[in-house]
Amino acid sequence: MNISKRLKAWAQRVKRDGLTLWFAGKNPRTPWYAKAVGVFVVAYALSPIDLIPDFIPVLGYVDDVLLLPGLIYLAIRLLPPDVLASGRGQAEAWMDSAGSNPRSMAGALLIVALWVSAGAAAWFWFMPRP
Repeated sequence: MNISKRLKAWAQRVKRDGLTLWFAGKNPRTPWYAKAVGVFVVAYALSPIDLIPDFIPVLGYVDDVLLLPGLIYLAIRLLPPDVLASGRGQAEAWMDSAGSNPRSMAGALLIVALWVSAGAAAWFWFMPRP
């Protein structure tokens, strides 16, 4: 197998595991700590603000190429085997039928609210006191 096919297969697995986290987060058998890590991973993946900004040559994509798959791997490892199998099955079925990622307006609003709150907290923290 050449490197191009291996990279495509790896990217497909990362996408599937990202969707697995989505479905596992809705499963009542998923432990709270696995849900918390999953929410963090999904929020980081969907966030417009990266740990390392993308405009920095080469380094800007390190978090997208290494950090995000690593976080997805950690979250997947925290899932119970039956929840993981169920979530992967749902993710594969979704990818075969819909072809696009599921969307959540509530999740998008939560991410926006978190960033606005963090910005307001930073503003008040760094604002000079009279």
